[in-house]
Amino acid sequence: MVRRSAPPGESAVQEAEGAHRRRLNRGTRSLLIVCTVVTLIHLIPLFISRNMPEQQLSIARAMSSVSQRVPFLRPLKDDAKATPAELREAATLLLDGAPDDAHALALEAERRNPQEVETQLLLARICDVERMSRCVSTALSRAETLAPRDARPDLLRAELQEKDGDVVGAAEAMERAHGKAPGDPLVGLRYVHLLSAAKRGEEALAVLRKLEGRLPHARLLVEQGRVHSREGHDAEAVKLFRAAVAEDPKLSLGFFELGLAWHRLGKVDTAEEALRQADRLDPADPKAMAALCAIQVKERRIDDARLTRMDLERRFSGRPELIRKSCSIP
Repeated sequence: MVRRSAPPGESAVQEAEGAHRRRLNRGTRSLLIVCTVVTLIHLIPLFISRNMPEQQLSIARAMSSVSQRVPFLRPLKDDAKATPAELREAATLLLDGAPDDAHALALEAERRNPQEVETQLLLARICDVERMSRCVSTALSRAETLAPRDARPDLLRAELQEKDGDVVGAAEAMERAHGKAPGDPLVGLRYVHLLSAAKRGEEALAVLRKLEGRLPHARLLVEQGRVHSREGHDAEAVKLFRAAVAEDPKLSLGFFELGLAWHRLGKVDTAEEALRQADRLDPADPKAMAALCAIQVKERRIDDARLTRMDLERRFSGRPELIRKSCSIP
């Protein structure tokens, strides 16, 4: 029997359909391979242990409240894989809200490595939250013994003493910290602040003179002005603040301090102008507008204060306590 050959046009169609089917098959196989790889990637976490310390910490970091973190972090105390650094981070994440659990984690970090000064500093902070003054003192003393040339124990002691209202004791602690880190400008500025708060203005200015070259000159002028302000010499302070913002017109801190000093000298309009400029230069910081509102309330400019408060509430809705304290309208 003789087989009839397909017409030329029909043969071309068949070949095209065959090629199309082959492309579809290749595409289907590629799609299946991609889907298989994606599925395997998503299945990988199922085969990883879920109680790894770093995994627990990662989950806790993403949580907004301490109460949510506790179930993930408390078990790290008994986890042999947790390092002292991981235990300290867990304790820090629980410090504000669950100090007992934080204390237990920090003690475990100390047990695993008693030679780390960071653990003693953390224990001091935790004990301060728990209002355990003897525990604070013991932890700071151990930190100083472990690292006699480290300024951090003295810095923390100064911070806690200042918080408790002991400005003189804080200044003495900062003097020791400054002696251990004389070239650190941040330590120097902190020492200046405490000397000034302790009414030791001349000593504060002497420390600032030693910081020349380590700080931008405009910032140094601001710090000198702050010392004069605390001494009650606002006219001299204004000269220094004006010199600072002339040297650096983008220095928000300079305009902020200038505004406060102008107000103390009775120049209310000039003070407002300086504070608004500070706000324009650093719109993420609410302190300039908060100070302006406080001035407006004090000057009985209640309508202006209401407008300033509305601006603060719109821009800094997450800072209600600051707004309430600085801008309390009768």
